[in-house]
Amino acid sequence: MKKQLLLILLLTGSLHVFAQQAASKLPKVLLRFDDIGMNHAVNTAINEVGKTGMPFSASVMFACPWYQEAVEVLKKYPKVAVGVHLTLTAEWKNYRWGPVLGQSAVPSLVDGLGYFLPSTTAFQKNKYKLEEVERELSAQIERALASGLQISYIDPHMGIALSTPQLRSLTERLAKKYKLAISPLSEVTYFGESYNDMWGEPVATKKQAFMNVLQNLSTTAPANMVILHIAQATPEMDAINDMNSSMMSSNASSHRQAELDMVLSKEFRDMVGQRFELVTYQDLIKQFGLRNSKPVPAGK
Repeated sequence: MKKQLLLILLLTGSLHVFAQQAASKLPKVLLRFDDIGMNHAVNTAINEVGKTGMPFSASVMFACPWYQEAVEVLKKYPKVAVGVHLTLTAEWKNYRWGPVLGQSAVPSLVDGLGYFLPSTTAFQKNKYKLEEVERELSAQIERALASGLQISYIDPHMGIALSTPQLRSLTERLAKKYKLAISPLSEVTYFGESYNDMWGEPVATKKQAFMNVLQNLSTTAPANMVILHIAQATPEMDAINDMNSSMMSSNASSHRQAELDMVLSKEFRDMVGQRFELVTYQDLIKQFGLRNSKPVPAGK
């Protein structure tokens, strides 16, 4: 009887090791959900993803009114890697936010009402001061660190914090100061991730585009990053319009619900662990250390 039990234990251990080795050879997929904390509809959506138990990375807008609810939600899910979605614009008609430090502390970053500018172009034309950008982004990071969440990385809302050599240098300096990784909004990455973004895909073809990415994963990249923007299609989300995109000006709610449905679908969840392994920025940091000063083209 003891010999049989020992044999069973040995076989079980061998199978576990085999399963681990097989999983380690699968392509890695990193889901990064942007704009968390933007509003209640986004927060309830990320809560639905969190309830699945899957690991993912969540980029929180700590300058937005709903960030505190986002903090409460994310504290329930230890497999989530949390990032600071560095915010210098407020792009929704009739729903705006401003700097953590307030209008008087960073006047070159705001309009006459004290809100962030609505677009990248407006931000560039406003003759922003780098020292004010640094103070505001530092305040957003420090608010995040004080929230009780473990913060792993920073990334740029609408790409602004990495959009010029000067802003990129500033963001890299902040990452080094606060010991955080950097996630990009372009194919120039810091871990060599392959880069995919579902934002611009039409609603009708969004899921198929997502599945196409998952069918053509890089096996050499440290991770295949897919950026997603999710929300529940509630009256709150229906009421706001993106001022920078005709596609999103009256249909952003449908886009975000479609992206939520994709990751909650049985089709996607059945692929996890079979076709690919889900990882987070915390996993990349553990494997490679912090890479926040030497950007490389994606997949290199």
